[in-house]
Formats: sequence, C-alpha cells, structure tokens
Amino acid sequence: MELLHSATFPSKQRLLIVVTIAITLFTCIPHVYSFAEDPNFLLKQQEPPSQTSTIPKLQNGDVTTHENCDIFSGEWVPNPEGPYYSNTTCYAIPEYQNCMKYGRPDTDFMKWKWRPDGCEDAVPVFDPLRFLELMRGKTMAIVGDSVSNNHVNSLICLLSQVEYPVDTSVVPGYNFKRWTYKTYNFTIATFWSTFLVKSRPNPTLPRLTDLFDVYHDEVDERWTTAIGEFDYVIMSSGHWHFRASIYYKNRTIVGCHFCQLPNITDLTLLYGYRRAFRTAFDAFLTLENFKGVLYLRTFAPSHYEGALWNEGGDCLRKQPHQRNATQDEMTVKLHKIQLEEFWRAEKEAKKKGMRLRLLDTTQAMWLRPDGHSGRYGHLPEASGRSDCVHWCLPGPIDILNDFLLAMIEREQDKGSLAQVL
Repeated sequence: MELLHSATFPSKQRLLIVVTIAITLFTCIPHVYSFAEDPNFLLKQQEPPSQTSTIPKLQNGDVTTHENCDIFSGEWVPNPEGPYYSNTTCYAIPEYQNCMKYGRPDTDFMKWKWRPDGCEDAVPVFDPLRFLELMRGKTMAIVGDSVSNNHVNSLICLLSQVEYPVDTSVVPGYNFKRWTYKTYNFTIATFWSTFLVKSRPNPTLPRLTDLFDVYHDEVDERWTTAIGEFDYVIMSSGHWHFRASIYYKNRTIVGCHFCQLPNITDLTLLYGYRRAFRTAFDAFLTLENFKGVLYLRTFAPSHYEGALWNEGGDCLRKQPHQRNATQDEMTVKLHKIQLEEFWRAEKEAKKKGMRLRLLDTTQAMWLRPDGHSGRYGHLPEASGRSDCVHWCLPGPIDILNDFLLAMIEREQDKGSLAQVL
C-alpha cells in the first residue's frame, strides 16, 4: 500500500490499482459473509436449486397481512409470469399429476393467480424463502387423503426453488411420510386418514371391494395420537365420503351410504360427513398441552362433466370459471357442513385457549375446472378414466400454499388472536 502514496508512482497506475482492489473487495465480501452465515453456501452455489432466479420476492421485504381482508373471496386473474417450477425442475410430482409429461398441449392453466376482493396484495405469490424462514425449527402435519398428498407435493415443488428435503420417514410406504429441510430444521409429515375417523374396507363382502365400515364415534388414532407434537396441522377430507359405506355407532350398524344392503337405512353421505368432522374436531379439542395451530382446509371439488366419474365423465375446460359460477349442489352442502362444524368447534377452542383456523379454499378451487389431471395422468394409449379430482402440478392447487403462507403470516403478526374474519 506504500506504493499508492509514493509521489513518484504514476497517478494513472495508482488509480487503476485502487479501482482493481475495490472491485475485488466488493466481489468477495458478500461470499465471505454468506459463508460465515451458512457453511453450506458454497456447496449451494455449485449445485443450485432449480429455477432459483425465478423465486418471487416480496417488495422491500415487507409483509402486508390485511388482517381484516377475506382472502378467500375473490377471482382468478392472468399471471403471465407463472409457473414458478415445472415438471422438469421438481422431482416430487407423481405420475398421475404430471400433466405435461403425458402430453397436455395447453399451458394457460398454469398462468393464473388469485386476487382477493379489495386487497389484491393480501395473497402474494408464494415466497419459498419467507416460508422456510417462518418454519425454521418447526413441524407441520398434513392429515387427509390423496388431495392432501397433492397439496404436499405442491408445497415440496414450491420449496424446491430453495432446498430439497431429505426423506426421514420411519414407516414404509407413502401414506405416512416425513420430509426434513436440513438447513431450516423444518419437518413435514403426512398422515393418511381418508374419513378422519376409524374406518376399514368391509371384510365380509369381498365382492363389494369399494364398501367401507366407518365408525363415526371412534377416532383414527394414527393421526390423533401423533399431532400433539406439531406446530401446524392441516386437516381435510372429502371425496372418500362418496364411497359406499356402512355407518357404525358403539360398534353397531346405524345406517349406511349407498350400501344397497337389505334392512339398512341409507342415511346419505351428508350424515356421515357431519359425524366424521364432529368426531375429528372433538378429538382435537381433547388434546392436552397442544400449543400448535390446527387448520381446516375445506373441500376441493371435482369437476366431472358430461357423465359421472365412472361413466365417461371428463374435465376438458381450458379456462377458469367466472367468479359468479354456481357451485354444484353437493359441493354447497358439504362446504356448509364443514363450516358449521368448524364454527361449533372454534367456539370451544377459544374457551380452551386453543387455536383453530379456517383455510376456506372451496370457492377458489371450484373456479378452476381447467386444472385437473384429466386424461393426462398416464400415457395416451393406457386405459383409465379421466381424473377430475386431483390437480396438475404446477397448477391451481399451488394456491393452497399461497393461502397457507398468508395465514401463517397473520398468525405471526397477531399471535394467538389471529383469525380470518
């Protein structure tokens, strides 16, 4: 550095050396700082996660919570920047949700975002960095059926823009999985519970392979005994309740849904749906020392048109419904039951100091008949019905995680008093 101050050293050369040193310092210091903060930083730079450059950022790092905004009332609007991952950049897409792999010709269904009424920025595009920072050192359980698994796969794909999780499952198979994000010490677990209460395939009528025994007064202990340790629990149930079922109380048959058996009253699936949610909520309310948050995610409707699902029904639409599109009668009834049972349980939860929240996603999902796997969940020559229950990835189901992050933001802002109005 003495040369820089020498009166005999040429001034132009001194200037060149100063500029060179400054550029070098400004280039190296950020990497040194990042390495100090995260020892895996350099490794991440050598093996970057997919589509890191496309991660959406919240402006100025600010989070707008809009606690008085009903984020679940709104409409879908075009989003030319979407999607934020693809079937080639995310490994977590099951075959039957990998629509682009199996030849879906249109891509517009991936280019929409949800705009809540009167508070457009209340549900920003999912920010995986923000989500993982909020989840640092925490755990999340997702309880339900294959649509819940669809939700989990969407979350893993969105987070893959930052980090891929490690499979830390302790039970073989896909129904009870655990994934851990090592950098953030964040674990996601899935609990397979199609009816939310105790159930089993009926063993005495093997010819009726789709007949189930459902015990509406008995909890499904596979999830009710496990969720007490979790910080966030998302519970949902829907399409399995349409299946033919025999209903029990005190281990005695009280009726059924579409069982077509002699001397058994058909109580309809509406009876079974209400009883299942009431028992599930009651199980939650009896948990001791549960300090987490339970979210009810409401029914995600199917969109079969032209015929029933097993009679050639299909979902061929290429655009979302307009916001005023009328829901089918069964979706309205099931959603109403969920809300009634939620509000009943929420009153008791408040008395106990427990946190019960509503992810009221039914309307947003109802407006997306264009986003199902349909015939693109298998090779064209393969036989099989169109799937108008599950959703393509990427696709409309990604909105569930936009909603989830918005709700968690509110919880962080207002603590135990946070609640969607």
